[in-house]
Amino acid sequence: MAAPAAVKQIRQASTIPAYALTYAPVVWLQSTDTYFPSDLAAQLVNTKPEVNFVQVAGAPSPLTLNNLDSLNNLGGGNVYLTSLVDITTNPAWLNGVAPDANGKTVGAVSCAIIVNDHGGGEVDVFYMYFYAYNQGNDILGQELGDHVGDWEHNMIRFSNGVPQTVWFSQHDNGEAFTYSCVEKQGVRPVVYSAKGSHANYGTTGTHDHTIPDFNLPVGFAEDHCDQGKLWDPTLSAYSYSYDAPSKVFTPYDPSYPVAWLNFIGQWGDQQYPSSDARQKEFFGAYKYTGGPTGPEDKQLNRTNVCPDNGDACIIRSILGP
Repeated sequence: MAAPAAVKQIRQASTIPAYALTYAPVVWLQSTDTYFPSDLAAQLVNTKPEVNFVQVAGAPSPLTLNNLDSLNNLGGGNVYLTSLVDITTNPAWLNGVAPDANGKTVGAVSCAIIVNDHGGGEVDVFYMYFYAYNQGNDILGQELGDHVGDWEHNMIRFSNGVPQTVWFSQHDNGEAFTYSCVEKQGVRPVVYSAKGSHANYGTTGTHDHTIPDFNLPVGFAEDHCDQGKLWDPTLSAYSYSYDAPSKVFTPYDPSYPVAWLNFIGQWGDQQYPSSDARQKEFFGAYKYTGGPTGPEDKQLNRTNVCPDNGDACIIRSILGP
């Protein structure tokens, strides 16, 4: 019986399910945002791995998407992909690549599509969006929460190929809606990416996230969304199946790199200490924070459409902030 099961697994991994692309989200980038989706490989070209602000000895050179996970044995979760140049000089690579008229980030693979088949017809499809830089919110005149590297995502839960619910990542948590209630272009959910922070929302306008899981139209920590450039993440994406028990990613195209998905470190600079002239503190919050972890740390095998983080999973059936 083992051999047929193995053959079935290979067949499942050979082609991405059609519905994963048919119902894939499209993303409205905010009209004044200057930090666009970014190429995954370019992040490695423009950074060096550090632990506690010291370059990692013995790291591969060059560091690529095919060997990034080798850093797991050289510091693991303490590794930060640190900019080669001072980010306060605004190096051009932080700006990413603006989508063209077709919604494609030409020359920049800026999305990973990850399919987790739970069995019994239930499938979760994650759409992981990468930006080289996160610009923080303006809070009482202070810009706080900037960091190199930014991973955001949507997840759609399917039942027998039919979309049921959609998750929108936002800062430390996010929101879930029924598929039937979200805005769509054709059958594709519409996502609004907030200026700078790239938090994902189901509606345009202003979203205050001062109170977790409770968005208001005005407040101290506001995200701003509108219809700037339209981005179709599927046009420049790698795609994979994910086997949860073994934690193995299998590319749908053998040319797609895999090792980077297993990297457990951070995709940006470590938070600068208070002694660093670039750092600013405002009532316990900081101008510059540490870079984020990657897709492997985004709970790819969830019980609910929401992350299993102890917060209630509220699936809204009416679209709103």
